[in-house]
Amino acid sequence: MRLPDEPELPLQINIVPMIDVIFAILTFFIMSTLFLTRSEGLPVNLPKATTAKQQQVPTRITITVDEKEQVSLNRNPVAIDDLTAQVRTLVGSNPEVLVIINADEKVDYGRVVAVMDRVRQVEGAKLAIATQKQ
Repeated sequence: MRLPDEPELPLQINIVPMIDVIFAILTFFIMSTLFLTRSEGLPVNLPKATTAKQQQVPTRITITVDEKEQVSLNRNPVAIDDLTAQVRTLVGSNPEVLVIINADEKVDYGRVVAVMDRVRQVEGAKLAIATQKQ
């Protein structure tokens, strides 16, 4: 029961703690999605293709050709002359190995063909070229 001469207190909702909680949750989701992406090779600017699709193969070998035309096998620098032997070692007797070539879009076409030729010399290696979906 209220007395008639008591002043009415205005109702207040303090939203500052709620904003803090929302920003904490937002930060959690941003940080967790950054760790969900899996990078197979070194960062390069992939060419775009409208017919690009995801390959689902259990074993992957990634060959990266960066814009300086340096070749890396599973993030380790390798000479192009040693590429066939090292891919053959990684493939072993596994028939379900996919060799993915990540070539920067500025790389000379001949250099990419040379890498593809070295991979095709390996028995049982399936070849794929990485692109970005448009």
